[in-house]
Formats: sequence, structure tokens, C-alpha cells
Amino acid sequence: MINFYSENDFELEDENSFYKWILKIIASEGKHLGELNYIFCDDHYLYKINLKFLEHDTYTDIISFDNSDGDELSGDIFISIDRVKENAMDYNVDFSDELKRVMSHGILHLCGYGDKTESEAKEMRQKEEEKIALFHVEQ
Repeated sequence: MINFYSENDFELEDENSFYKWILKIIASEGKHLGELNYIFCDDHYLYKINLKFLEHDTYTDIISFDNSDGDELSGDIFISIDRVKENAMDYNVDFSDELKRVMSHGILHLCGYGDKTESEAKEMRQKEEEKIALFHVEQ
């Protein structure tokens, strides 16, 4: 099950397309769906979570909490829409593409991919691009 929640006024358009896309991402990594919760919020909301649970005194675009069991992916993925909008402007990409990048990033973390080292970050970016491309692939 995939749930989409909003702690601000953001509404994910065409949830069904995103639902199908997320299933494709999970399957492409040889994993199975457990329960995923996407929580869209603002900078302040995510900053408080970052500080409270990770003791990071910074703003971020995404935080994922992994509750997976083996190959069954489950977790909570918090996304700051404020950061996604700002990143889209900074990187000169469409908001929708940046949102897909961040949403896939969360799933990739649940699949075990990291981004702390330069080589991990490079692999993560390649995987994100691969997963974004799946959005328009017909089933």
C-alpha cells in the first residue's frame, strides 16, 4: 500500500500515475511493496523532524524512515515541497522532475543505496535518473 499525505496545501496530481510508477521502481530493484507513506510538508515541518530524530540542525528536501523487512519495502518518506521548489529553480529543472527525483531517492534509500560518499552519491544520481525515466514507460 502506498499512501500520500500532505501536512501543507500541496496536492499530488494524478496519484494513480505516481502509485504505478513507484511500483515499477520497487519491482526494478527486485523488491516488494509493504507500506509506504509519503508525507509532503514544508521546510519548517521537516526541519523539526531532522532536528528531533536525526539531530541535524539543517534544512533538507527529504528524510526517509526505513521500516522494511527483507525485500518488503516499508517506510515513511517526508518531502519538503519548499526544498523541492527551490532545488528545481537552482538546478533549472521542472518542479515535477525534481519531485520525481526526490520521491525516487527515498525509495532508493529504502532499497539500501546510500549517498554519503562521492561514489555512493554518483550511483544514487544514476539510479534516480533511471527511475525517473520509468515514469513514462507504458506498462
